[in-house]
Amino acid sequence: MRAALISLFLLFGATLFAADNLKLNSHLDYSSDSQDGPLITGDNRQAGLVAGRPNYIIIYGEACYNSKRQARRTVDLYNKYRGKVNFVVIDLDDHASAEQEQLRKRFYRGYIPQVAVLGKNGNVLYDSSGEVDSQRIEAILEHALAE
Repeated sequence: MRAALISLFLLFGATLFAADNLKLNSHLDYSSDSQDGPLITGDNRQAGLVAGRPNYIIIYGEACYNSKRQARRTVDLYNKYRGKVNFVVIDLDDHASAEQEQLRKRFYRGYIPQVAVLGKNGNVLYDSSGEVDSQRIEAILEHALAE
């Protein structure tokens, strides 16, 4: 019985700890690089990747004008793809979980915002710094969902 419960946890556990209820910080000042606190808020923001599901990763800094604009796009994408795509939010100004720290080391190259999209099997479909248009990411996510 215990082995069965452990197997179920390993199979579904990551999904239980996925970031959820992501929202844009309502106090963001889009006209400057002001320090407005976390750009994206929500439950389980320290969560990492979820196996078997496309993963969207954003790495940002709180006092970055471009990161604020990409955070707004990210929350819009989250609202559209919630439950289908896992969203990983890595705030460079906040404590990161061990898994998020590994993702930061893998994808962060010193420029923000950094966005990466992984397919269901973990293959990298997109990985670039700077702002990225929502339509481009939507096309990549649709491709990932169809894999």
